[in-house]
Amino acid sequence: MTNKVADRMGLLHTESAFQILARANALEAQGRSVIHLEIGQPDFKTPKNIIEAAYRAMNEGKTGYTPTPGIIPLRETIARYCEDYKKVKTCPEEIVVVPGGKPIIFFTMLMLTQPGDEVIYPNPGFPIYESVIKFSGAKPVPMPLLQKNNFSVDKDQLKRDINSKTKLIILNNPSNPTGGMITREDIIAIADMVRGKGIYILADEIYDRIIFEEQPLSIATLPGMKDWTIILDGFSKTYAMTGWRLGYGIMNKELAEHMSMLMVNSASCAASMTQWAAIEALTGPQDAVREMVNAFRERRDYLIDALNSIDGVKCVKPSGAFYAFPDISSFGISSSEFADRLLEEAGVAAAAGTSFGDFGEGFIRLSYANSLDNLKIAIDRLANFCRGLK
Repeated sequence: MTNKVADRMGLLHTESAFQILARANALEAQGRSVIHLEIGQPDFKTPKNIIEAAYRAMNEGKTGYTPTPGIIPLRETIARYCEDYKKVKTCPEEIVVVPGGKPIIFFTMLMLTQPGDEVIYPNPGFPIYESVIKFSGAKPVPMPLLQKNNFSVDKDQLKRDINSKTKLIILNNPSNPTGGMITREDIIAIADMVRGKGIYILADEIYDRIIFEEQPLSIATLPGMKDWTIILDGFSKTYAMTGWRLGYGIMNKELAEHMSMLMVNSASCAASMTQWAAIEALTGPQDAVREMVNAFRERRDYLIDALNSIDGVKCVKPSGAFYAFPDISSFGISSSEFADRLLEEAGVAAAAGTSFGDFGEGFIRLSYANSLDNLKIAIDRLANFCRGLK
């Protein structure tokens, strides 16, 4: 029997990193050794104080439904955190707590776009952006992030792409998959391009605590931009809470009401105990975050130097997140073939650059959310593999 589903289901696509993980796990089940550099989640445990806060909340009976946009104490805490860290002044009525960061992307598209609208999104970029833009009926317009620009925005190209149909621009800073940063000057220039034109910004700031140079500038802090910006953030990356599924959006009150309506019609609310744990994450000791970022910095410095020592490989040093995006175009094979063979022949799981859009061709993504020892093994295997391609 063939199930007939709605045509729009054909517009959705998956994250290839999870498909690569499944293939890598299958090889390991056969006895093969695989170094996992494909999946984008910290290899650290959730800090103990956060786990204990969730346990306390459950023991206190905080296991039922919560208000759809999130419990007031958490939204108050997020407001204080965002003012202190992002320099964005907000309030609980402008915050919607959701199960993970992706609902903010999905809800934003459903809330703001319709057929005929255009959404400019980073390419290479998080693949869910393009997927849900298409699902909403809007037209995805790629914003090329090129190596020659250190994977920041080409402002001239962006200016040409903005038109009367542009409804939304997505900024991801720092970026997945490149680890690149949009400079403060570029953020200011983008704000100047869109101010007063009725164009919204979805500012995906999920990695903005995992940075190695200067603090990124949130576009919502610039004059006239706060009411036209939806900030996406969460707890998965900063606090190693990927499985806890907790994120939030910051937007003007009217949009927050609409997003809460989407939330009540889909997930009702985020889990109660994770919300109470999130308060502890934001207000408790931040030592674990600093230690994790320092570990990522050490791994980054080793990995980028090691990649650039391999004949035929070039890699820009990322400024944030935990990804390297090396250029492997000199080997004369597609990114997909390179990544497939790297896994099968060398036992290193990586994501093809084209998993993140057409402008990722010629690159692979390596997640350095793995131990330094494993990164050294991966580099040895990658170097041997590359020598075999010459």
